[in-house]
Amino acid sequence: MKILVTGGAGFIGANFVLEMLATHDDLEIVNLDALTYAGNLENLRSVENDPRYRFVRGDICDADTVAAVLDDSVDAAVHFAAESHVDRSVEGPDVFLRTNVMGTQVLLERMRALGRGRFVMVSTDEVYGSLGPDGAFTEATPLAPNSPYSASKASADLLCRAYHHTFGVDVVITRCSNNYGPYQFPEKLIPLMIANAMEDRELPVYGDGRNVRDWLHVRDHCRAIDVVLRRGRSGEVYNIGGDSERENIQVVRALLDHLDKSHDLITYVTDRPGHDRRYAIDATKIRQELGWAPRIVFEDGLGETIRWYRDNGPWLEQVRSGGYRTYYDTMYGDRSRFAR
Repeated sequence: MKILVTGGAGFIGANFVLEMLATHDDLEIVNLDALTYAGNLENLRSVENDPRYRFVRGDICDADTVAAVLDDSVDAAVHFAAESHVDRSVEGPDVFLRTNVMGTQVLLERMRALGRGRFVMVSTDEVYGSLGPDGAFTEATPLAPNSPYSASKASADLLCRAYHHTFGVDVVITRCSNNYGPYQFPEKLIPLMIANAMEDRELPVYGDGRNVRDWLHVRDHCRAIDVVLRRGRSGEVYNIGGDSERENIQVVRALLDHLDKSHDLITYVTDRPGHDRRYAIDATKIRQELGWAPRIVFEDGLGETIRWYRDNGPWLEQVRSGGYRTYYDTMYGDRSRFAR
């Protein structure tokens, strides 16, 4: 099997490339990535000389580039490439619409032209909106996105649905809960808090810290995508969750305890606009149809993730330099309302 992976130098995409090459001998991967701020080829240094792997720098919005890498030799495309941080979408929605919506349409149009191959759209539970204290998202939950990011992903999902029903493109959509693990860019909650705690810096927690997320280790997510790629039913949506609901403040306190750091490092900052209160995934469908279930217990995965960041200081320092620091100051430096 030959697979085009878009966004394969990012957090989840890189972990997927590494997992697939490690577990499948009969596989060839072409990685198309624009190498924006979150794309890092250091994530894939261990496979850069593997004859089964090839990297191409390019933009998914460029139809000529997409046509050059997505040709008749490709059996499937797994689409990770996206602008993915909610805060950034609040600051500047335009790039989210361009990459997440128009970029997906360029890929789908190429799949339509080829008339063959499977397209796996890697989406998010955020397209469903926010939950109350009870219940969980199923694949039948209506889409109700609340941020420019989640609206752009919901739009891309609907394009996938339309290309399947109108043109017969073999599309499968996955919607995952919050991922964590190695190589995650340190603007996301867990790596940001680990990095700050290791330097005894303040840990900025939005609002009261009681927003709830279902945490999924990235390796479990990659295994699920592999299963969906090979055995998922065309035109279907599969939710992927970690069975690990935690309040954000619980996660922060747990990682501080792992690092033997004081909880006094926690600083509550003004909540972001439209911050969804709770997400939870019902993954019954993928369990029953495809036999997938998460293997990594959250507490074990969190400890492993902390150790990875402690052992990979040069990687962390590289990605936190330059533009990242400017962005960090923009997002957290002027949030003057504090509460305990």
